[in-house]
Amino acid sequence: MTRTPPPPPRKPTPRDTSNPEFSPKPYEFVSFPPERPNLQRPVGHDKYWSDRLHGTLYLTLKVQTSLHISTGIVAMGSDIGSNRIPLIKTMVQGVDQKLSIQGSSLKGCIRSVYEAITNSTLAVVTSKYNKENKYPKERLPCSNKEQLCPASRVFGALNWQGLLDFNDAKCESIGFTTGFMPSLYRPRPDQSSAYFVRGKVAGRKFYYHTIRAIDKGQNSGVAVQQAGKEYTFKTQLHFKNLLPEELGTLLIILGQDSKYPLALKVGGGKPIGMGTMTVTIDKIQRPQSLKQRYSSYEISDSEELTGDKLAQFKQEKIQAAHSRLVQKQQLEELTKVLRYPTDREPPSGMY
Repeated sequence: MTRTPPPPPRKPTPRDTSNPEFSPKPYEFVSFPPERPNLQRPVGHDKYWSDRLHGTLYLTLKVQTSLHISTGIVAMGSDIGSNRIPLIKTMVQGVDQKLSIQGSSLKGCIRSVYEAITNSTLAVVTSKYNKENKYPKERLPCSNKEQLCPASRVFGALNWQGLLDFNDAKCESIGFTTGFMPSLYRPRPDQSSAYFVRGKVAGRKFYYHTIRAIDKGQNSGVAVQQAGKEYTFKTQLHFKNLLPEELGTLLIILGQDSKYPLALKVGGGKPIGMGTMTVTIDKIQRPQSLKQRYSSYEISDSEELTGDKLAQFKQEKIQAAHSRLVQKQQLEELTKVLRYPTDREPPSGMY
């Protein structure tokens, strides 16, 4: 009896890069530094220290890809002056019909970058993965106000207010544009090995900047009120009792270091390219005499840094940050993701 030979082994099917499951993801992880965070007691709010920095940054934020920061409210289009749209997800818009970006949104965006490049703990963790011990123990949020990581000392933590005050950013022009976002899937870390390394979270997740944002059109997308490309916003950021390296790190995050040209990623729709904003520092205002400010009924003069003085001041503080606070490897990893300008296209397929 002649036996039929077994069939030859099947060759593996080439990976189909057109399949959205295999498409390049629009995000990357910035690794945690190997050293434990340096926990210290914060400086306090009881007085302005003469050997630290105080003042105000005057910022202009320019929208590079459409921006939407949701209020959580869906309104009738006619209620906000868009009669051709039946329902629309709204942004904050004042009585003067100018859009606003909440200070809390800017603070969260900037803090996440500050954490990544200064060997800090996480500010927020997912309860599920905390229970499953997926986070490195040293990266859990600071819970003792006497022992805070670099980011928590500056931005705040449990029972500690922090040293920065963020104002809402107000659009310079009246009105808005209407965009149509595709439906976005929730993150699925359990289905992707990229999220974990040896059973622990791989690092901090950041979305790439792209040359444009995806708009699905009125027939396929969800209508959103948004700030279109080239819209500009103005805001002020107050700081007090900062070390030079702490202010310098903030300046790097705001894109003021030419070696690391970063842009902010703000609001919703990050996976599809939305929310890219570049920052210009118009001036820095600093009190000239703290003693006179609090010992006289007259308003003391402030020093305004602009032009060459501003450039020199920024360079000195940025250099201090590189020397004493910023983690070079993490900054380089982050710059690959948040570098702007970019030639990266937005993702296609699943979002």
